[in-house]
Amino acid sequence: MPASPSTARAINDRLALRLLQKEGPLAAWQLKQLTGLSRPTVADLVERLTAAGLITVVGESGEQRRGPNAKVYGIVAGLAHLAALDVRTEGVSVVVADLLGEVLAEASVPIGGDTGTGPAVEQAVALVERVAKEAGAEQLHTVGIGAPGLIDPATGELRDTGGLPVWHRRLVAALQERLPGTRVIVENETNLAALAEQRDGAARDRDTFVLLWLGHGTGAAVVLDGILRRGASGGTGEIGFLPVPGTGQLPSATDCAGGFHSLAGAAAIARLAGKQDMVADAATHEPYAAALVRAAVTAPGAPAHARFLDTLADRLAIGVASVVAVLDPGCVVLGGEVGRAGGDVLATLVEVRLARMSPLPAQVRASALGGGAVLRGALLTAREGAQEVLFGAPVR
Repeated sequence: MPASPSTARAINDRLALRLLQKEGPLAAWQLKQLTGLSRPTVADLVERLTAAGLITVVGESGEQRRGPNAKVYGIVAGLAHLAALDVRTEGVSVVVADLLGEVLAEASVPIGGDTGTGPAVEQAVALVERVAKEAGAEQLHTVGIGAPGLIDPATGELRDTGGLPVWHRRLVAALQERLPGTRVIVENETNLAALAEQRDGAARDRDTFVLLWLGHGTGAAVVLDGILRRGASGGTGEIGFLPVPGTGQLPSATDCAGGFHSLAGAAAIARLAGKQDMVADAATHEPYAAALVRAAVTAPGAPAHARFLDTLADRLAIGVASVVAVLDPGCVVLGGEVGRAGGDVLATLVEVRLARMSPLPAQVRASALGGGAVLRGALLTAREGAQEVLFGAPVR
């Protein structure tokens, strides 16, 4: 049964908007080429979307073209404002951007472990309000939040886990209360980092890969055939609980001590460096474990640094080999601040060990975005969510 005229118009509008999202500003003749629609149909949809305030003229396509086709149209950036939050155990970072993802304002605030739940939530919410004001945003359309922990696939909410501060879960409810009408989307931080690495980072050419998060904690995000996989309970990638040799104990349902986290978490990396009498510059703006790895990579010829990197690569290869044996992703990205600090040096060391341990070929790559991938992924998620509401569901 053919689509009605109104349905056809809606499909064409969504197709044009999606192209403008993906490609950026386009002239009418370019929309015609990319959509396969007739010139009158494209002219109608351009007029319709312009009248609706969704697109506007942002330039001209060149002196060689005259008339309506020379006008270049783009999505109205100020149609909505978005916020992205990176919520860590030690603080929160916020960026506010327009609908095209251009960052308008950003800030961070540390939240100490001895801060009460109420004051911690108030600090985080106040930061969001302040950054939104600095960005000139009277109303936030969508907020994307990246947080450690499990996201319930049924409710989309952060699950109650004993290892996280209580204020993490209270923050979502507080934002919804203080920002009525704002859509709030919560996602696991490692999953968001993977989305960012796939869009803008080390996995741009991959539709199947695993991101191994190396930071304060450890985790993994699994992308198969272009789709982020969360699992039946939302726990895909909880690699910190993976039982591994070399820890002297087994993890439990409530504590990952004895799991892969005990080999590759920030505290474990610091202890490993301590055995080699290594120290890092305390004044650095990156986490201490990342600073240690960066110092070793910067001077790998030093015997202590070489021993540290070799042992760390041995440890990481255990987790990477386990992931590769189960998923055969073909590519593993070492993410987080530690993964980026290790760069190609650490990634190569792990890849060499992996080749000896696994019959399945897999590249090991260093993160291109590091810890900043969480904020970028949260912003991408907020942007996609807002555009879906404003423009309609994607055309499949």
